[in-house]
Amino acid sequence: MKREAMLSVLADKRAAWDLLIIGGGATGLGCAVDAAARGYRALLVEQSDFAKATSSRSTKLIHGGVRYLQQGNVSLVLEALRERGLLTQNAPHLVSHLSFIVPNYTWWEAPFYGVGLKLYDLLAGKLGLGPSRHLSREETLKRLPTLEPEGLRGGIIYFDGQFDDARLAICLALTAARLNAALVNYAQVVSLVKQRDLIRGAIIRDLETNVEHEVTARAVINATGVFTDRLRQMDDPEARNIISPSQGVHIVLDRSFLPGDRAIMVPRTDDGRVLFAIPWHDRVLVGTTDTAVPQAELEPRPLRREIDFLLTHAARYLTKDPGPDDVLSAFAGLRPLVKSTDNRDTASTPRDHSVMVSKSGLISVTGGKWTTYRKMAQDAVEQAAQVAGLEERPCATEHLRLHGGPDAGGRSLETTALLPTLTKEDPAWDELLHPKLPYRMSNVITSVREEMARTVEDVLSRRTRALLLEARASIEAAPAVAELMAKELGRDKAWVREQVTAYRELAARYLVQ
Repeated sequence: MKREAMLSVLADKRAAWDLLIIGGGATGLGCAVDAAARGYRALLVEQSDFAKATSSRSTKLIHGGVRYLQQGNVSLVLEALRERGLLTQNAPHLVSHLSFIVPNYTWWEAPFYGVGLKLYDLLAGKLGLGPSRHLSREETLKRLPTLEPEGLRGGIIYFDGQFDDARLAICLALTAARLNAALVNYAQVVSLVKQRDLIRGAIIRDLETNVEHEVTARAVINATGVFTDRLRQMDDPEARNIISPSQGVHIVLDRSFLPGDRAIMVPRTDDGRVLFAIPWHDRVLVGTTDTAVPQAELEPRPLRREIDFLLTHAARYLTKDPGPDDVLSAFAGLRPLVKSTDNRDTASTPRDHSVMVSKSGLISVTGGKWTTYRKMAQDAVEQAAQVAGLEERPCATEHLRLHGGPDAGGRSLETTALLPTLTKEDPAWDELLHPKLPYRMSNVITSVREEMARTVEDVLSRRTRALLLEARASIEAAPAVAELMAKELGRDKAWVREQVTAYRELAARYLVQ
């Protein structure tokens, strides 16, 4: 996947696109895969990097949503559980099973949550990951040795899916490219092109050169997540806002706080949310919060009260109480919640997705969550095909193996499988980027050569997860990353300095001050 080649396709005025997809997060990338798998000519553009915003800042779970079951949204849970099962089959190299334990400290929790989780199992049907069951106090502590033992009565174990969100996003991009879709990051839509009041494309600016290109397409899909309203109002200045953004914050701790391979799920916190403490990349991920925010930002910042909230709740359930100095990284993501007609708080706002068509034919798909990205894409592409009058073709993604999974011989096709070959090209690339990070110099090379990484942030935040795993270590690794990238991209020393400065300023926002 080479940006230069993709950009040349975008710039080709003879290209006739069936679908222009705006937005390179989970939903947009899913649309590109779906459209290309049907044989439609699809172009995706992203104003920043793939999965820059919400899609790289999730709780890293592919799940049905136990909380949605508590809210009575059975249809959403059914859909999500089915999609969880399909994704486990289609991306086994990125989605794994994870056991969760719900600790019980009062007499009523075991029967109450036990019944709910049995219903969760039932709804999953043949795509279930394993049956839930009750655990004694001794079994619970054996599985979670750092769980607070005082007052503990037992627990309930159940199973869900875990993944690396940014890696799955890149996997989708590579899958779409394999299916002949074109994808360009750092390509911003500056205006929409209309003929007889109907959308027929867009003017797109390459942010690396500031050159603008006019793209013609039979239909345009708005998959911009929390920025959905901005594009809708570019189409129609009178369009009312439909997105109610909500901020979710996570903190990352050392693995000593929760050793082993089991997660903790707290069904209800002080603000009514579910709280997770999850083993992830040899760290512990704790989240999340639900805070309404007035407007969408590309780089939201955790509020200190949100971090304190997570630390306080983690301390209630762990024998080793985490403090601000223990936070290796803290990050925020915005949920693109569709406004409800009542005045519910964001924690109870539905997570269902919506597909809307404007008078000019702009198709906007928003809401939802990572787990249901495939179904969101299917619905959006089918609506777009209808608007564009495209030949009707069936969805082909239900059982489509995503890029990077094992081949017939069991060999991994992920770009990380290229690392041994690269170290033969230059043995120095086998060195670690930093002693506290699990990544090597060769990861930088594959990110640039195969995955369209253009900035130090792209590499340290999304192609690898260094920024989330340990922000300070990633800052220290930034100069070496910039030097490697400069050689690959043909950049000068001034670019290296600018990149390191910009990354340090960004990563400082992930530290608890």
